[in-house]
Amino acid sequence: MDFKRINSKDCLHLMQNNEVTVIDIRDLNSFQTGHISEAIHIDEINIDSFVQEHDKQAPLVICCYHGNSSLSAAQFFVEKSFTEVYSLDGGFAAWSMIND
Repeated sequence: MDFKRINSKDCLHLMQNNEVTVIDIRDLNSFQTGHISEAIHIDEINIDSFVQEHDKQAPLVICCYHGNSSLSAAQFFVEKSFTEVYSLDGGFAAWSMIND
């Protein structure tokens, strides 16, 4: 199974209507400056515990800066047996343009 791409508008709709986990893979400083509400910061320090502890059947949205790095991260989570994975098109930059 592959991941899906999702735009900011559809992501917001998904978040409003489902139990979704949003993870932000940007650097910690960028995350602390601003992020999607209730997003979890994931990096090389906590990724293994997240993979082991998180429900792999729950929807998972991956957010990065501009939607490029999230593509490979989304594939990583698919390979770790997550079943409903989305890469946020345009990343946090696109999200913040329509959701601030």
